[in-house]
Amino acid sequence: MEIAAASRALSAQVDALATLWPDRGATPIPGLRGRLMAGEAAAEALTRPAQGPGRTGPDMRTGPDTRTGVGCGAGSDRNEPGPAPHRRVPQAPHDLLRAAAEFITLHRTEERLGDPARRITAVRAEIADTGTYRHTTRELVFGARVAWRNANRCIGRLYWNSLSVRDRRDVRGAGEVAEASADHLREATRDGRIRSLITVFAPDTPERPGPRIWNEQLIRYAGYARPDGGVTGDPRNAGLTAAARRLGWPGGPGTPFDVLPLVIQDTGGEPRWFALPEDAVLEVELGHPEYTWWRALGLRWHAVPAISNMCLEIGGVCYPAAPFNGWYMGTEIGARNLADTDRYDLLPFIADRLGLDTRTDRSLWKDRALVELNRSVLHSFDRAGVTVTDHHTESRRFLTHLGREERKGRPVGADWSWIVPPISGSATPVFHRTFDTVERTPAYVHHPEALERARGVIPL
Repeated sequence: MEIAAASRALSAQVDALATLWPDRGATPIPGLRGRLMAGEAAAEALTRPAQGPGRTGPDMRTGPDTRTGVGCGAGSDRNEPGPAPHRRVPQAPHDLLRAAAEFITLHRTEERLGDPARRITAVRAEIADTGTYRHTTRELVFGARVAWRNANRCIGRLYWNSLSVRDRRDVRGAGEVAEASADHLREATRDGRIRSLITVFAPDTPERPGPRIWNEQLIRYAGYARPDGGVTGDPRNAGLTAAARRLGWPGGPGTPFDVLPLVIQDTGGEPRWFALPEDAVLEVELGHPEYTWWRALGLRWHAVPAISNMCLEIGGVCYPAAPFNGWYMGTEIGARNLADTDRYDLLPFIADRLGLDTRTDRSLWKDRALVELNRSVLHSFDRAGVTVTDHHTESRRFLTHLGREERKGRPVGADWSWIVPPISGSATPVFHRTFDTVERTPAYVHHPEALERARGVIPL
């Protein structure tokens, strides 16, 4: 209530400032029109269903690509479709000022920093001079954390205020972004004690765009298209794998778990590939608490789910490269990445090894194989000393988060289809609740052109 009252009190002031730009609805900030047009074309492409042949083996699959959701304290590897991605709309100075004023009011009210009017006046002058403005370090930290708090698809928001923020806004070059991204992974990994972390690179400005990381996550496994139409590795990344090869990446050994290089595009430059150093990538070999033969399957997964192609939007400013991570929830790996039919599609293979009757779905062979695959993930991460959470624990923690926020007068938006875990949904307390999906800012958002880059379909 206090924040809303302060925002209303400043609304008249912001409207009055609009007289500086009488054509506020007609003139976008320069330099963004081309990206908007490209984004519209990409958004249209997203509506066309992708096609792919059927399953060709236990660790290879082609099929329709899907979208990844917001990364959070419980991980980020959700893949089902969600709401349409946000277009990056060029902002008139008046609109930018309004977004800035709303954010500054929120920040100074929540952190009890006093009247925001003086800061808004300074931002107004900066926008008038440059077409944009620069956040203070304190504003950047607050904005990144609140963007996590506002993430409707994230079940792990209980820890939003503990997000560590690395301010790298001075970094624009592709090589520097790659080096800082590897440092991000090292700092987030901490020998398995995963730390929630975000690294914020240079923002878009009227003069030039910020850098772009094509990969949807800093660590992804390659998907090699085969002559027979199948894919060795992760089919989700087949497009980006092909794009990296066109850029000159020689490829890895050709296993189902070759780590992709980073593909980074700096201001006005062509995309370039950068191999991740071995010491920046922690992987967990998957075994099983009962079946000794499981480890011989050669399954593995990486420890840090660091989303890298979403835009951090704070007060009207877009940070297109701001990789951030939490830690995994086991189902993201065991029930989605390794089990989905358009990913590694391991359920038939695991069921066969378990001796299950796969002739009819009524034997529940998929369910039984799915549970054992998820037991494998939790057992292996625990044995390796790598942070992971389970869906029952995280569901209870999300309700704790709801209670805390409601007591502070902050309604929590949530997307039920993402909050409810992909297995044992009705056995978790979040299944039996309803939620309102409310879009708030600051926010982490997908822009259509970023989704296209992650698929490797933007012409090089």
